[in-house]
Amino acid sequence: MTETVETDLSAAPAWTAASPFTAVNGDDRHEVYAALLADGPVHQITTPTGVTAWLVTGHAEARALLSDPRLVKGGWQAAVYARELPEEVARGIFTHMLSSDGADHVRLRKLVTAAFTRRRVEKLVPRIQRMTDELLDAVEGEETVDLISALAFPLPIGVICDLIGIPQESRADFRAWTAPLVAPGIFSFEEFAEAAAAMLRFSRELIEEKRRSPLDDLLSDLIAVRDDGEGLTEDELTSMIFLLVVAGHETTVNLIGNGVRALLANPGQLALLRERPALLEPAIEELLRHDGPLQNTLPYRTTEPVEVGGVTIPEGVPVIVSLLAANRDPALYAEGDTLDITRAAPTHVAFGHGIHYCVGAPLARVEARIAFATLLDRFPRMRLAVPDDSLTRAGSMIMNGLTALPVQLR
Repeated sequence: MTETVETDLSAAPAWTAASPFTAVNGDDRHEVYAALLADGPVHQITTPTGVTAWLVTGHAEARALLSDPRLVKGGWQAAVYARELPEEVARGIFTHMLSSDGADHVRLRKLVTAAFTRRRVEKLVPRIQRMTDELLDAVEGEETVDLISALAFPLPIGVICDLIGIPQESRADFRAWTAPLVAPGIFSFEEFAEAAAAMLRFSRELIEEKRRSPLDDLLSDLIAVRDDGEGLTEDELTSMIFLLVVAGHETTVNLIGNGVRALLANPGQLALLRERPALLEPAIEELLRHDGPLQNTLPYRTTEPVEVGGVTIPEGVPVIVSLLAANRDPALYAEGDTLDITRAAPTHVAFGHGIHYCVGAPLARVEARIAFATLLDRFPRMRLAVPDDSLTRAGSMIMNGLTALPVQLR
C-alpha cells in the first residue's frame, strides 16, 4: 500500500459508520458494511495502517472495478509497508501474482493454475478425507471443542503444505506468522516485520533443501522452472511460497469456520441440509455469499480518474473492493442478510472477480465440502457451545474469520 493521497471529498458519500476492520463482536462487521452500503456504494476511508483509500461496497460497482484495466496492483513497491520494510524482505514476500499486473501476472498465475484445477483437486479428495477423519478422530471422545483449532485450521494448512511440499515439523510456525501478515495495522509494524522476515528465512531455507533433494511437489516444480531460466526470479519464488501458504490456507480456515457457525446459528437451514444432502454444494456457495472468508481485496491503484457509483475516484489512489459488503447488497440479493441454502444460483464475489480471482477456489470448495459432510455425518447433534452473539472475529482489513468456534459435539 502506498502513501496517503489527499483528495476532494465533495462528491463522495459521507463516512458515517465505525470501521469494519475492527468490528469484531458478533455480526457487528456486517452491520457496519450494511450502514456503509445504505449510504452509497463508494466511500473514502482510512485503513488500519493510516492510508487514505477508497472502499467500494456495491455489488455491481465491485464487479465492474474488478474487471477494469484502469485499476492495477503496482508491483511489490505498492504493497503494505513496502517502504518501511528492508527492500530484500519486501521484494522477497510481495513479488507475487496478487501484486503483479499484465504479463508478469499472467506468467506467475500460469505456473500454479494447473495445480488448482477442479480435475487436479478432485484427485486430492482421498487425502483430504483421511486428514479430516484423523482430525475428528482426535476429538471423538470430547464433549466440547474449538472447531477452529480442531479442524478449520489444521485441515487447510495440512493440505496446502502437502501440495507445496512443506514438511510436517515446519507447519506449527505458520499460525503465529500468518496472524500479523494478514492484519497489518491491527498488529504493529514490528510484529508484521518480524513475521515477514521469519517467513522469508523459512522460504529460502526450504528452497535450498528442495534444490538438494527435490520431490514430487509443487515447490520442487517451481524451483525447476526457476533454475531452468524460464523467467521465475528468486524473489518471485519466495513470494510464491508466501502467497500460497498464507492465502492458500487462511481463506479455507474462514470458509469452514464461518460456514459451520452460520449453519449452527440457523437450525432450520441445518435441518434442511441434513434432509437433503444434495444441497451441499449450493449450500457452500450460499455460505460463501452470506459470510465469506474475505472482507476485502488487497488494494488496487487507479491509473486515471474512474467514475463508479456516481463518484469519481481520482487518479493514483488506492481502491479496496469490499467482497463482504457486495455479497449482501440488497440491490441484488433479496433478504441478503438471511441464510438460504436454496437460493437460486447466488452470484457472489467471495473469491473475487476478474484476473485476480482466487486461483485456489476449487481447492477451498473441495475442502469445505468434505469438512461439512463429515461433520454432519459424524456429529448429528453438534451445536454451538456458547451464544452465537458472543463469538468474535479477528481484526483485519482483508480476512473475515472467527477467533474461535466452541461447539458441543454431542
